[in-house]
Amino acid sequence: MALEENAGTELLLQSFEGRFLAARTLLSFPWQSLEAKLRDSSDSELLRDILQKTMKHPVCVKHPPLVKYARCFLSELIKNHEAVHMEPLDELYEALAETLMAKESTQGHQSYLLPSGGSFTLSEITAIISHGTTGLVTWDATLYLTEWAIENPAAFTNRSVLELGSGAGLTGLAICKMCRPRAYIFSDCHSRVLEQLRGNVLLNGLSLEADITANLDGPRVTVAQLDWDVTTVHQLSAFQPDVVIAADVLYCPEAIVSLVGVLRRLAACREHKWAPEVYLAFTVRNPETCQLFTTELGWTGIRWEAEAHHDQKLFPYREHLEMAMLNLTLQDSHTTPTGL
Repeated sequence: MALEENAGTELLLQSFEGRFLAARTLLSFPWQSLEAKLRDSSDSELLRDILQKTMKHPVCVKHPPLVKYARCFLSELIKNHEAVHMEPLDELYEALAETLMAKESTQGHQSYLLPSGGSFTLSEITAIISHGTTGLVTWDATLYLTEWAIENPAAFTNRSVLELGSGAGLTGLAICKMCRPRAYIFSDCHSRVLEQLRGNVLLNGLSLEADITANLDGPRVTVAQLDWDVTTVHQLSAFQPDVVIAADVLYCPEAIVSLVGVLRRLAACREHKWAPEVYLAFTVRNPETCQLFTTELGWTGIRWEAEAHHDQKLFPYREHLEMAMLNLTLQDSHTTPTGL
C-alpha cells in the first residue's frame, strides 16, 4: 500500500512540475487529487515538494514564467492548503510575497523537460502574443508531434528537416536536442513570429547558420520566411529537405488550400531527384475540415496514410482531444488516397 501511495505522490508531483514549467492553464492542474492527498496526511511535506518542483525548480529559477502566472499559481496552492485546515506553511506565503513585490513582467517562459534529463525553453512576450498571430500559441498537436519525433529519432537523425509553420519553435527545438538532424529549417511567414523564433533558437544554445561562431557539432539551423501562397518550386528546392513536418496548420479552408499548394510544389521538386518524407499532425476538431484536406490531397495526387498513435506522453496537453498524424507520399500522378 505504501508503494502505491508513493507512486501516486510521484505522479502528482510530475503532473504539477510539467504543467507549471510549461505554464499550462491552472484549470488543468490536478487540484482535487492534491486536496485529497492533503486530507489524508497532516504533513506539509507534499506542498514543500511541489514548491521545489515548480517555483524553486532550477529551470524555473533560470527561466521564470510570467509574474502574474506565478502569483495565481501560488494563490491557488495556498487556497488548497487552507481548505484542509493545516498549519500555515511559511514557504508558501514567502513565495507569494516575492511575486507580489516583483515588477509585473511582459516576458515569461514555457519550459519542457526531456527524457534525456535536459530541457528546452520558449520565451513568451505578451505584447507580441496580443498582436493577434496564432504562431506564438503552443497548440496541442505541436506537443503530440514532438512526442512522436522523440519516439522516432531515426526519422530525423543526420537528415535535413523543413518545418512548415514553426510558430514559437517547440517541435524543432526538441528535434535539434534529441534527434541529431544534420540541418533544421524553421519557417513561418509572420515577421513577429520569425523574430521570436530566432530568439528562442539562441535562448536554447543553438546557433543560426549565419553565425560564424556556430557550434559545428550541432545541426545547421536556419530561420526562413516562407509564405505558402507565393513560395516557388525553386525556393523550396533550395532547402533540399529530407523530411518536412507541420503541426496544427489545418485550422481553416484557406490555410488548407495554401498548405496543399506548398506540398504540390514540393512534389514538383522530384525533378531534382529527391522526394522528402512528410509528417503532419493535427487536432481533429472538425471532421469536415479533415475531409477537405484529404480531398485536396487526392486531387493533387498526394497519397497519405495515418500513423499509429504513439505511446509516449511526455508533455502536458488536453488528453480528451483527438489527435491524428499523417504520413504523406509526394508524387506527380493522381492517386486515390487511402482511408483515415
